[in-house]
Amino acid sequence: MDDPASPTPRPARRRRTFGVYIGRFEPPHLAHLAVMQEALQQVQKLIVVIGSARGARTTKNPFTYEERQEMISGMLRAAGVPRARVLFVAVRDYFYNESLWLSEVQGGVAAHTRGSSDVALIGHVKDESSYYLRSFPAWEFLPAHVVSPLSATGVRRAYFEGTPTTDLVPPAVQDFLDRFRSTPDYDELRQEYTYLAEYRAAWAASPFPPVFVTTDAAVTRSGHVLLVRRGGQPGHGRLAMPGGFLDVNATLLTSCIHKVRHETGLTHPPLEQHLRAQAVFDYPDRSLRGRTITHAFHFDLGTGQLPQVRPGPENDQVFWMPLNEALAQPEAFFEDHHAIIEHFVLKG
Repeated sequence: MDDPASPTPRPARRRRTFGVYIGRFEPPHLAHLAVMQEALQQVQKLIVVIGSARGARTTKNPFTYEERQEMISGMLRAAGVPRARVLFVAVRDYFYNESLWLSEVQGGVAAHTRGSSDVALIGHVKDESSYYLRSFPAWEFLPAHVVSPLSATGVRRAYFEGTPTTDLVPPAVQDFLDRFRSTPDYDELRQEYTYLAEYRAAWAASPFPPVFVTTDAAVTRSGHVLLVRRGGQPGHGRLAMPGGFLDVNATLLTSCIHKVRHETGLTHPPLEQHLRAQAVFDYPDRSLRGRTITHAFHFDLGTGQLPQVRPGPENDQVFWMPLNEALAQPEAFFEDHHAIIEHFVLKG
């Protein structure tokens, strides 16, 4: 006979078919691994949604989607997790359209679940950055119980400042970081990291956090957009719209037109006669230099031959790029310039 004083055993909670774990994993660290291992005890298959995919390399997002998938696969394989239990989804950043981001996550997950509604969302509510955990009401929320002071920000800081990361990331990730350190991409990122550190230090004594104002120009003609290739930091080598910091003695529009002329040599046709739209882009983290708000103007020059242009002193190149090519490569652009061009073009 059972001991009446003994507690009644609780039935084991059944495993969910799919679990979804969303993050940027720039790079994946030991706490990420612990969360994934905990999740795999509760779900049959784990879908890892890797954010900030197809973005340009920056000191905040230094690794491509493929590289992060490689690191995650390696650390899970080393932990004894069968490859078949882990699935991956790549999701772009949509700074100004949350619905598109949600749709891309949902679509990527649905491609793996194939109609199953037995889906759980894995995560830990720690601060405002965890808002997305409330954005998928159709999925059961399974809170992660891993408590760790680790953050990818701290790992990147150590990595770019040359301090050890072996106690922060799994061995498979460390192997990748060691190999990446010998690449030209790492050298470029180190230069950008140093530039940004000095840039922020120059404003550290300000009594208030500085807010910078810029103007940018989306200039289109005959299915092309006018672009420059940045010659300096930050964003060396990235594609960008012509523009720059606001001339304090000029209006926003006038300042923008002056920047276009200075950076591209475009003087005809007159831009002010072809202003089609304007908008403010103020995503708080749009620039790693600090809080930077840009006022962007769309100048549509109609159809016809493409005007001749020449690079200004700050840029390596200036050229007209077919819009389909520009829209197809968000990873080539500086900051959110691809999103701004996309906004004006798709808005029509």
